[in-house]
Amino acid sequence: MPRNSLRRREFLQAGLSGSAALAAGMTLPAGVFAATQRDLILRPIPASGEQLPVIGLGTNAYGVATAEEMAPLREVLREMPRLGGTLVDTAHVYGRSEEVIGEIVEDLGNRDALFIATKTPIRGEMPDVQDAIDECFRRLRMNTLDLLQVHNLHEIDRQVPYFIAEKERGRVRYIGASTSSEGQYEDFIAAMRRHPFDFIQVNYSIDDRAAAERILPLAQELGMAVLINMPFGGRRGAASTFSRVANRPLPDWADEIDAASWAQVFLKYVVSHPAVTAAIPGTTRPTHLADNQAAGRGRLPDTDLRREIERYWDALET
Repeated sequence: MPRNSLRRREFLQAGLSGSAALAAGMTLPAGVFAATQRDLILRPIPASGEQLPVIGLGTNAYGVATAEEMAPLREVLREMPRLGGTLVDTAHVYGRSEEVIGEIVEDLGNRDALFIATKTPIRGEMPDVQDAIDECFRRLRMNTLDLLQVHNLHEIDRQVPYFIAEKERGRVRYIGASTSSEGQYEDFIAAMRRHPFDFIQVNYSIDDRAAAERILPLAQELGMAVLINMPFGGRRGAASTFSRVANRPLPDWADEIDAASWAQVFLKYVVSHPAVTAAIPGTTRPTHLADNQAAGRGRLPDTDLRREIERYWDALET
């Protein structure tokens, strides 16, 4: 196998547990281990200047129930700060995810090492916004939240005054709003202009670049931090994004950005956009976590290489 053809499946098949791989670092695939030795990439939150690592964690698959199901999630949340990551993004709508994260983080005692973001409910009318916010705190077992977001614009004008009040009280450090659908972009742009958000969250990937046309430039103009959901693909989904490059070796230019896997290529492309603060790829596996976090170290594509990556992707047969 060519040196640069490490793919996500092969990384998994190495059979490495998160702790064991990190403790015996040389057993990691060479490219992934090398990445852990490179400089961590940080981006400032425009509202404060606080620095965030560019690769976080999405948790929409964390709504599990059994101890067996929670075990790998515990490994992910334990190893993440050791690998340099801090941002954990969740939501009320992700089943038991808030509760699972709250239980694990409380047990690990690593709350101070993490930047915890969540979102209020998305479905149905919200009878009491304050109750919905308080429920986030109860589920997460936390007294403060780093970021509270309106999920997919749901009752946004009604919710934002409560968010601002929570920020003024000191229970919430930053406020924001999310979307994951191009069909909401016009309303999202209007909301960005109307409300004093510290963060926005939007879908953006090599396979789904519509946000780069207006959303990302507007965030820069307004001084809003940007989180990227679905960084492995939005229009077709993550699985098809990886399947489109299945069995393809990494191009030579992957060396120029210290990318040892396709996941790292996809993530480095996303976070190299100057408006992007962090990407939040979802994973429940320590091996995927290590692969993803490696994308947050070393070099990123410059403007010319970003265009080359786009040309390469667009030329691939579907």
